[in-house]
Order: sequence, then structure tokens, then C-alpha cells
Amino acid sequence: MAGTIEVLVPGGQANPGPPLGPELGPTPVDVQAVVQEINDQTEAFDGTEVPVTVDYEDDGSFSIDVGVPPTAELIKDEAGFDTGSGEPQKDFVADLSIEQVKQIAEQKLPDLLAYDPKNAAKEVVGTCASMGVTIEGDDAREFKEKVDAGEYDDVLLEEAAA
Repeated sequence: MAGTIEVLVPGGQANPGPPLGPELGPTPVDVQAVVQEINDQTEAFDGTEVPVTVDYEDDGSFSIDVGVPPTAELIKDEAGFDTGSGEPQKDFVADLSIEQVKQIAEQKLPDLLAYDPKNAAKEVVGTCASMGVTIEGDDAREFKEKVDAGEYDDVLLEEAAA
């Protein structure tokens, strides 16, 4: 009866209640041990929703794979707001610096389609546009045009050149 369970849990704050408890209850694993392991591995995400996969075996052994939080969650966490704008082209809820965009892009790079930090940053900026988040004071679409023009290559490509 080995299997896999996939859940979203708040980083460092998982508990034996829903969504984990009901999923793990019928399995042979020690629920408290799984919760503790998840909290240890997701501590750095401190409350941000993190995708977690628990693979378990019939003998009660288990392994945990922690994914990277969704881009929107990372943006909300970095910018310090709870919900995006209802009118993202008019109503802006936060502003990120190019360094913050780069940091989010680097965290998400393994999960994105992009091959380098510059294109990963453009994917992050696309999410910012749909949430009503500006970058360096510019609307996300205007900022993307500046990135395309190479205006931020010095910041976004500095590690790639190193």
C-alpha cells in the first residue's frame, strides 16, 4: 500500500490537522514524525505556502520532497502584502526592487521554463503584472520592456557572466 501524498503547507508550521492529518491517518507512517520533518525542511519559508510531497512505504518509512512556493506567494512574502490587486493595471499594492525580483527569480529558476536569471526575472515580472505589483516604481509591463532592452543586464546577468 505504498503511496504518495501531495499537499500545500505553511512553511515551518505544518501540524497533524488538515490537510496533512486526514491524508496521513490511514497510512502506516508516524504522522508526528512526518510533520516534524516537514517543519524542519520548510522552516526557511516561515509561513509561506510550500508544496510538499510525502512518499511512504508499507513498513512506515517515508521521504519528503519540498518544492518551491508558487511565484505569487514569494512575491507576496517579499513585498509584504496579503492579497493582490483587484485591478492590477490601475491599483498597485506594492513595489519591488530589481534585487528582490532577481532573488525570487533565482529561487524559482529550477521550476521555471527560463534558462537564465534574466528570463526567469521576466516570468516573475509577468506574475507581478497580474497581481498589481510595480518594480522600481514602473508598471510591470514597462519594466519588462526595459529588461528586454537590456537596461538591467548588469544586475540580472552578473552571476551568469561570472
